[in-house]
Amino acid sequence: MSVRDRAVRIAEEIGTTVGRVDDDRAAKLVEALDGATRVFVSGAGRSRRSIESFAIRLLHLGVAAHVVGETTTPAFGNGDLLLVGSGSGSTGSLVPIARRAVEGGGRVALVTIREGSPIGELAEIELLVPAPTPKLDGPAEAESIQPMGSLFEQSLLVVLDAVVLGLMERRGECAETMFLRHTNLE
Repeated sequence: MSVRDRAVRIAEEIGTTVGRVDDDRAAKLVEALDGATRVFVSGAGRSRRSIESFAIRLLHLGVAAHVVGETTTPAFGNGDLLLVGSGSGSTGSLVPIARRAVEGGGRVALVTIREGSPIGELAEIELLVPAPTPKLDGPAEAESIQPMGSLFEQSLLVVLDAVVLGLMERRGECAETMFLRHTNLE
């Protein structure tokens, strides 16, 4: 199989996976993000990279967004929303962060592969992205030619970009107004 054929197969896998995302749950995530005082995002590994990309788009939308663990991240509190991207929903470093967010009076949302995880039990909103993962036992709901959590990480980015489009519509934003908030110190 050629690189091009593999790339087409990957794109098909992503399309199938994101096509199984529940619109009602995604709409609840859009609503929660729009109503939050500030949005904090967290993830680990490649999922963290996808969710960091989402934080940048939130900033472009005029949302006060912060990446947990960065030196400029302020204290979390009432009215804030923590959005976690974790395929397993049980990443050891992320569970205590979600717990502290709840204890701090905020809300937690999770984008994950399966329901009922430790972070999912703390979350008010769980958005499922049905991709395979080697971290969970049992039969995979989806198959992939890609290794490890690649399909989840890619689908996470695509789903969150679709959430951005929902927020744009809800807030009356367009690419031009968002670009005005793009960094100009490059």
